[in-house]
Amino acid sequence: MGIEPAPDVTGLLQAWTKGDRAALDDLIPILYDELRRIARRTAARERSPRSLQPTAIVNEAYLRLVQLRDIQWQDRRHFFAISAELMRRILVERARRSLATKRGAGATMVPLVDDAAAAPERPRELVQLDDALEALAHVDTRKAKVVELRIFAGLNAHETAAVLGVSIQTVHRDWQLAKAWLTRAMGAPSHGDG
Repeated sequence: MGIEPAPDVTGLLQAWTKGDRAALDDLIPILYDELRRIARRTAARERSPRSLQPTAIVNEAYLRLVQLRDIQWQDRRHFFAISAELMRRILVERARRSLATKRGAGATMVPLVDDAAAAPERPRELVQLDDALEALAHVDTRKAKVVELRIFAGLNAHETAAVLGVSIQTVHRDWQLAKAWLTRAMGAPSHGDG
């Protein structure tokens, strides 16, 4: 299913921003369903049964979303962008906590690929990715958003283009350049003649 705007979501998000409690009540099932869909996409790409369950990610992301007070919701696309950022934070926070309890654990470098997912069972790589993504955001915010939406929200290239309001070609180009930049920043060996 795509992310084409539902007729009332934008209005409900904006009404919620203005303090309309009834709008939040109407939004709750919509937001929760969207978060669940995002989390299922990410979890579906996981290879390990030990991965964080989508329900745990959704519950935590939902609680954080409804507690946001200073967000001026623009539309459903804005919701997807914020949701991806929240899910990234949740996964990275869990990874950092896991690393703190497993000091000295070895890790292998995993290169980014189109179907990469943030893997909670590989906390060191997730933290490295987050640090590199932060650095990329300082260089090129849009490329960092493309990565965030693709990896942490599980959106495909067409959906990412819709959320960012850019062409599919721009998303493909940004994705390729961002992967190369992040691979270098994360210290992975480069492949090819390069």
